[in-house]
Amino acid sequence: MNRYEALLILDIKGGEEAVKEAIDRLEADFKKEGAKVESVQKMDRRNFSYVAHKVDSGFYVNFIFQGTPETLAKLRVKLDLDPEVFRHNYQKLSAKPAAAA
Repeated sequence: MNRYEALLILDIKGGEEAVKEAIDRLEADFKKEGAKVESVQKMDRRNFSYVAHKVDSGFYVNFIFQGTPETLAKLRVKLDLDPEVFRHNYQKLSAKPAAAA
């Protein structure tokens, strides 16, 4: 299994509760597709440098997870179809360093 970092930009209208529900749902989707989620970092809403597709800001969320390349491919397809996910980007990470004895 490889380690990946997924940066998601969510297009969510509403308050903090709507964002929390969306993140919980996305984390469940990651697990359903076979990914082992290590951490979820909520990075707050940020304005874009330019308006893209009539969207001027988004809520950034960073997922660190383990999975196979097939798991990553399934997640890409699933998140492409999700109306709340405006953008998503993935990066393969190095293996997690072993804990010092």
